Amino acid sequence: MGQSTFKGGAHPYEGKELSMANPIQVMMPKEELVFPMSQHIGAPATPVVAVGDTVKMGQIIGEASGFISANIISSVSGEVKAVEPRLLSSGAKATCVVIANDGNYEPVEGLGEDRDYTQLSKEEIRQIIKDAGIVGMGGAGFPTNVKVSPKNEDDIDYVIVNGAECEPYLTSDYRLMLERPEELVKGLRVVVSLFQNAKGVIAIEDNKPDAIAKLQYLTSDDPNIEVKVLKTKYPQGAERQVIYVVTGRKIHSKMLPADAGCIVDNVQTILAIHDAVCKSTPSMSRVVTLTGDAMARPQNYEVKFGMSHAELLEEAGGLKCDAEKLISGGPMMGMAMYDLNTPVTKTSSSILAMSKDEVAMNEPTNCIRCGRCADVCPSHLVPKLMAEAAMRDDLDYFQKLNGMECYECGTCTYVCPAKKRLTQIFKQARRAVMDNSKKA
Repeated sequence: MGQSTFKGGAHPYEGKELSMANPIQVMMPKEELVFPMSQHIGAPATPVVAVGDTVKMGQIIGEASGFISANIISSVSGEVKAVEPRLLSSGAKATCVVIANDGNYEPVEGLGEDRDYTQLSKEEIRQIIKDAGIVGMGGAGFPTNVKVSPKNEDDIDYVIVNGAECEPYLTSDYRLMLERPEELVKGLRVVVSLFQNAKGVIAIEDNKPDAIAKLQYLTSDDPNIEVKVLKTKYPQGAERQVIYVVTGRKIHSKMLPADAGCIVDNVQTILAIHDAVCKSTPSMSRVVTLTGDAMARPQNYEVKFGMSHAELLEEAGGLKCDAEKLISGGPMMGMAMYDLNTPVTKTSSSILAMSKDEVAMNEPTNCIRCGRCADVCPSHLVPKLMAEAAMRDDLDYFQKLNGMECYECGTCTYVCPAKKRLTQIFKQARRAVMDNSKKA
């Protein structure tokens, strides 16, 4: 096995105590649900329903339109009211199927039926995962059926459950590890069964001792599954860091985890695989953390895809004071939300309500050449030089400095005493490089 941590990283305020002690609550939607056809990396799904159609809970309403794409499933029963562009939390617009919830939750035939995965072939399991519309629910949204179908499956020797949850404030994975540990282990066994040479590893930061103890107990008699305890540090949960810490292997931006013999999935993704394969239930909901110092009742909720963030916040008790900033995701890698009338999707992890906008409060000043940004960078880059190259639009030099190896974790921005908005600079530079490569 590899290391217990990696070089670099930082220790931001965790904020997890706000929501970590309360069991997950189920929140039911109201009248209208909006299902974007773009909830994943790759080609948007193609709507396969039309205005006026009646749909059932568990029915495919958007079909994967390419190799890298994913099905979209209705989380309610009701009538299709519109197929039109709607706003997403990212600020972009996407084609959406709008369904009027009839409140009956009439299921498709066979929904929820138990199934013995040991009686299924590898091809059947992969097809079930594809049909269920499962994607990476840790934020990336990569179609899971593609991830579990690498070119050389015999080369896969690790299936890693990423239970680090290093992003501050977020506690949904932690609660699921406590509340659904048996199903998590079973879901891991399903994925391990696809690779004859693989062992399973559940990687968890050491600030979650009760989750570690519970999963160690459940896997103590399984020689093929290990719980790996990681040092609590940000960004320990980044895919590259998890792979290095568990296996000692390093990957870069031009490699996939499979190139290092690894399949890495988030806790909620593994549970979605369990539900699809073992319970005949496609990807229709996820757990979302509502938290922050401006949130009235910080809490984790199981939420159906398509629900409005505004509805979610209202049902959760709203804000206890004015929030200067609302963030979709965590404070390090999340995005500011400018409109709450946007739907919860497969990659929606939280609403973080902050009473103060610390970024706006701190005006950037001149770099003092302290080197802290380079010390903490988990990719061992030199952010100061990268920022200078990006600011003068020297994208060639930005690439020579390995700027494309940045995965925008925000650690350099967090430690910068000059309050330079380094991550935003790198995000724009990386996007410009990718746009130029498409034109070439």
